[in-house]
Amino acid sequence: MLVVTRYRVEAGGEGGFRADVSAAMGVLAARTGFLDAVLGRNADEPTLWTLTMRWRDVGSYRRALSSYDVKVTAVPLLSRALDEPSAYELYERWEAAVGEHARPR
Repeated sequence: MLVVTRYRVEAGGEGGFRADVSAAMGVLAARTGFLDAVLGRNADEPTLWTLTMRWRDVGSYRRALSSYDVKVTAVPLLSRALDEPSAYELYERWEAAVGEHARPR
């Protein structure tokens, strides 16, 4: 499953925001079912950031959120996300292939 959260970070607040993300990812990445995550910043609107995580399944993500360490460290960050749906089921995935077109997996 894919979890996409977006954040508004005021100019000058990037360092603190990135530190909060790093702390949150430290506890989330240790949870069963976590696959990977990326943090990105919008190229046209630099106050808009996204944290995108992949989890094995929705149950893994929900169980991770119930962990005490996650509640204390990550939920404060996640609660600052823009108010919009964040959990998505994955239907297709493509990977780059050397010398070939990418193919669905």
